[in-house]
Amino acid sequence: MITRSKRNIIIKRVMSKTSEHLSSIITNLETPKEEEEEEEVIMEEEMEKQSSPAESWRFIHGLEDWTGMLDPMDPLLRAELIRYGEMAQACYDAFDFDPFSKYCGSCKFTRKEFFQGLEMTNHGYEVTRYLFATSNISLPNFFKKSRSPKVWSPHANWMGYIAVSNDEKSKYLGRRDITIAWRGTVTRLEWIADLMDILRPISLEKIPCPDPTVKVESGFLDLYTDKEKDCRYCHYSAREQILSEVKRLIDMYANEELSITVTGHSLGAALAILSAYDIVETQINFLDDVRPVPICVFSFAGPRVGNVRFKERLEQSGVKVLRVVNVHDIVPKSPGIIFNEHVHSMLFERVKEWPWSYVHVGVELELDHKNSPFLKEDADLTCAHNLEAYLHLLDGYHGKGQRFVLASGRDPALVNKACDFLKDHYMVPPFWRQDHNKGMVRNYDGRWIQAERPIHEDQPTDVHHHLCRLGLISDHL
Repeated sequence: MITRSKRNIIIKRVMSKTSEHLSSIITNLETPKEEEEEEEVIMEEEMEKQSSPAESWRFIHGLEDWTGMLDPMDPLLRAELIRYGEMAQACYDAFDFDPFSKYCGSCKFTRKEFFQGLEMTNHGYEVTRYLFATSNISLPNFFKKSRSPKVWSPHANWMGYIAVSNDEKSKYLGRRDITIAWRGTVTRLEWIADLMDILRPISLEKIPCPDPTVKVESGFLDLYTDKEKDCRYCHYSAREQILSEVKRLIDMYANEELSITVTGHSLGAALAILSAYDIVETQINFLDDVRPVPICVFSFAGPRVGNVRFKERLEQSGVKVLRVVNVHDIVPKSPGIIFNEHVHSMLFERVKEWPWSYVHVGVELELDHKNSPFLKEDADLTCAHNLEAYLHLLDGYHGKGQRFVLASGRDPALVNKACDFLKDHYMVPPFWRQDHNKGMVRNYDGRWIQAERPIHEDQPTDVHHHLCRLGLISDHL
């Protein structure tokens, strides 16, 4: 438990002004005005401590579209957004990006040791399923492939995971939470150029939408629905993997209060929206007594996904989407850079059916990295898109026009985990998160070699059964 005196120290470290060194920051915080602001933050911490998601989780999940919760920022919503953002960040931290590794494109940890390997056991979730997608589609800057002739899979890339809250966490949350976390891309923005920027009817991919005018970006659809019959990991599409596992978990916990939360960053945010839409359109979020399981998307730095009919259909379905964006990030401005929801309404009426006319869905929470005194204002575009930077901005956001103060004391050093965004005088090296010796170990005769890893599990044997029950495949296949 943090005592009042210790909490004061934390607050002093995280409140700052632009262009000041750390030593002067601490000195300046001793002024009466700063102490008054410090007390306000301490009071807010006490409010967060007294509150519990169990009491208000439906509002955090978007029951009233987050009305009155974003400005000023609701402390509990902020904490939950950061928590789900960390579950999306875990996809990056666990992913093997190294082309010199024969495991490139895979997860560094087995499913059962996932959160333990990332030192995230306090999150209170159990990973029940890994998600894979075939890399044999036209997104070369998104997928990672090994240069080694001996690879873990010639076709698959690890895309994320499905997890369910354990008993203790479920009690705290007020329900059993099924979370789907999608991996995006953290190192390059070139994947945006890979997008065909052409809308395609979602019904063409057997997603049961009766309206042929509901369309989404072609590349997202391919990534979500393509499969490789000869691949042990991509024998079923990412879509089939998700629908079968969510159906299994809903059946398992049918007698409990349930929620489905989908999260992702960058391209993963697009897949989060697409998969949430699919779950509701396929109606697997309905219990046997016809009660719907609430489903919500927390999207970070996500691009536009579909056209105006997709937006209307998704929002009518009851899917709640909260999109967190940095105003300086180029990804949320794509695709549909020219024709989108910001053009004049009269013009939009004329172009809304065009194959490159896109609109955002849901509710937007707009952040600005130039409001953080910790961050460089002139950093490159990749920094503005970085997920750890987004979580830093969330922690300091209290409402429009309000001072940037880190509410939870989340370590600013995390920002530089995979970029160079913190101001130099904080003395945090850029790109500091590295595997020990890049995964190299000494063998029995003293030579350095790549450490062996356990291979990922095959697709569960009951996938076919659940897909048959959903009517998505034939029982004879």
